[in-house]
Amino acid sequence: MKNFAITFSVILYAVIVPYLEINATHVFNPDWTPHVRIHEVWQLLTNSGIGILCLWLVWVKKETKISTILSLLITGGFLLAFILQEYYGGSMKYLDGSEKTLFGINIGVLGFGLAFLMLLSIMLKSATKNNEI
Repeated sequence: MKNFAITFSVILYAVIVPYLEINATHVFNPDWTPHVRIHEVWQLLTNSGIGILCLWLVWVKKETKISTILSLLITGGFLLAFILQEYYGGSMKYLDGSEKTLFGINIGVLGFGLAFLMLLSIMLKSATKNNEI
């Protein structure tokens, strides 16, 4: 379960998010300033690099604690940004008003929420057992 949860979360933030954002809606969006684009590419590269590190730790080093924490930070960071969006003018909607949803729930919230809950479950089980992750 640990390896699955970590791998699932890494696939979301290190593979699927870049796939969905390296296009005209994000990285190549003509309405975005160059400064915004550099932050977007930086975030994509950083998260993908962290994801590669997490997979190496889990599957090669057989170490899950650091990978769980890093993946919680990335997925939780997105969820917190989503919760706080009204305070900084953020939105998950595109300029045309559309939004990617599944079952009426934003796909980012759905995917990262599921990943976050799985990772949090690992952390809580570990804390309850007083073991290493």
